[in-house]
Amino acid sequence: MERFTTGRIRNVALLGHSGSGKTTLVESMLFAAKAINRQGRVEDGNTVSDFEPEEHRRGTSLQLSVVPCVWQGTKVNLVDTPGYADFAGEQASALRAVDAAVLVVSAPAGVEVGTELAWQRLREAGTPTMVFVNKMDRDGADFEAALGQARSALGRGCVPINFPIGAAAAFSGIAGVLKGDAPGDMEAALSEAKEQLTEAVAETEDQLTERYLEEGDLPLEDIERGLRRGILDRQIAPVLAGSAITGAGVADLIEAIIDYLPSPDRAGERAASVGGEEISLPANPDGPLAASIFKTAADPFVGKASYFRVLSGTMRPNQEVFNSTRNESERVGQILVPVGKVQESVPDLAAGDIGVVTKLAHAVTGDTLTTRTDGVQAPPLEFPEAVYSVGVHPKSQADLDKMSSALSRLGEEDPSLVMRRNGETGELVVLGMGDTHVDVMAERAKRKFGVELDMRVPQVPYRETISKTTNTEYKHKKQTGGHGQYGHVLIRLEPRERGAGFEFGAQVVGGNVPKEYIPAVEKGVVKAMQEGADGFPMVDMRVVLYDGSSHSVDSSGASFEIAGSMALKQGVRAAAPVLLEPIMRLQLTVPESAAGAVVGDLNGRRARINGMTPQGGVAVIEAEAPQAEVQQWATSLRALTQGRGTMRLEFDHFGEVPSHLTQKIMEATAAR
Repeated sequence: MERFTTGRIRNVALLGHSGSGKTTLVESMLFAAKAINRQGRVEDGNTVSDFEPEEHRRGTSLQLSVVPCVWQGTKVNLVDTPGYADFAGEQASALRAVDAAVLVVSAPAGVEVGTELAWQRLREAGTPTMVFVNKMDRDGADFEAALGQARSALGRGCVPINFPIGAAAAFSGIAGVLKGDAPGDMEAALSEAKEQLTEAVAETEDQLTERYLEEGDLPLEDIERGLRRGILDRQIAPVLAGSAITGAGVADLIEAIIDYLPSPDRAGERAASVGGEEISLPANPDGPLAASIFKTAADPFVGKASYFRVLSGTMRPNQEVFNSTRNESERVGQILVPVGKVQESVPDLAAGDIGVVTKLAHAVTGDTLTTRTDGVQAPPLEFPEAVYSVGVHPKSQADLDKMSSALSRLGEEDPSLVMRRNGETGELVVLGMGDTHVDVMAERAKRKFGVELDMRVPQVPYRETISKTTNTEYKHKKQTGGHGQYGHVLIRLEPRERGAGFEFGAQVVGGNVPKEYIPAVEKGVVKAMQEGADGFPMVDMRVVLYDGSSHSVDSSGASFEIAGSMALKQGVRAAAPVLLEPIMRLQLTVPESAAGAVVGDLNGRRARINGMTPQGGVAVIEAEAPQAEVQQWATSLRALTQGRGTMRLEFDHFGEVPSHLTQKIMEATAAR
């Protein structure tokens, strides 16, 4: 592929609700640009941007894909993203790589949940955006309705710059608002749309406002200049129509991307830092090298492929660069340009362009490649919080041997997956965005690394404590040939406040238990507490050694350790043991209309609602709930809120398990 200067590059992400036609639109744009000879179909599994077997099987995008096309000398890097909420992390990665976005809306369905969520992410990221109303050829397509929904849900800045001619079976083409090429029966609608567009443009600059008020109109060059400024400042989101299937309106979309969306050198300087000091980084090909890795692909044969955006400078092949995030040197070999799953070699990439390097030794997603002299570092990539948990187990010994390595590689590929070992249960727990997210992870582990995983509801790290004070005595006495064993202790068990932890004390008088054996008693007590009375670690209690006896010949540290251990086990039964469970703190943001259903569902999960605050159409709910009830609740929340609810989840404290559930938990634990 040829070289492109920074001003002749556009980096654009496609976002929208799942099924709105993003992947088909990418395919149609490639076909229009003559980058492919035949337009593929999602249903046939032969599109350029959906190339993973898991995507073919499900008929939907599961990861971002970079596909460039060239239109009249300008390179447009299209970044196709999944619309399904479980893969929101891919959208976060994509937005690091681009300067603008196209929000795809289905004309028959209108603005959907995924549309609103994508718009919210674009607003938070400050990404200039166009809206493309797709599927105008489908039954039920209604551009006016979709436009009205967009203006209502996304803002009054959504103004059309072209209109469809007809709809559904009668859809025959596109009429431009500024081109004056409308059929006679559409002149009034386009005239009104031009007036709306002119008013929106006039509001972007004081000079344009004055001119519009004085003259009642603006010349075409002022409208186009103001439109670019309004898009860049996120005051205007132009709306276009078309059909990715028929291709109508697709060339208009590409031209609008090139004409109105910013090139990297006009998109504004990027935030970065050098030595902890914040700087602004212009997209200057002659500036200091800085490239941000926004995606990693794990391949068991080729190795690691790192997708990067050149923020500044020029990336050249066969050079040593500095990973300023890891403080490590990296060797760059070939510079490649991704075209879906295919990669083409290029001589270099200027600031603003997107490329791939393979086999970097240390780099992961979010890292910055620079030179040791410059030391530039881009801000860290932030991913949505993973709130759906599964316990992961190998299906065989062969799988066990490969599991850790495979999961580590998959975690590099998808940083929105969080993997941690539970120190109490010993179980490996994977957290993702939802059940589909972790299912896809398991499928990839099998396909890429030959590892079969068994995924279960995670084990809950229960604990035990006592609820009343008791005294207990245990004498360990064993006589064999030669020296025997003798250790005799009297201990007191006392409950402590929740979270106070364990404390051991000695109040022995008269030397009945020699001082040198007291640490052995404590060691035995601590060892017995690890398994408790019912197999769970014990916490929040004080054990006091207050008396005992010893034998001048048979006593030893080992004997008193056994005595301490057995005394604790014996005493716990008499001290009214209770089971404790981890309680999680939840912060939920849900539509006000769904708040009642969400609270009702939480109440059925033994939750305690601490507060609910309305905030502009949504309710923020603060609650506490047992981990056992909410570790896979993310899917229920999605159903209760039609996908509009979000959740933050973190450990808060341990609380007492209701007595009627204790036996059931004991039986389930014993059955493992």
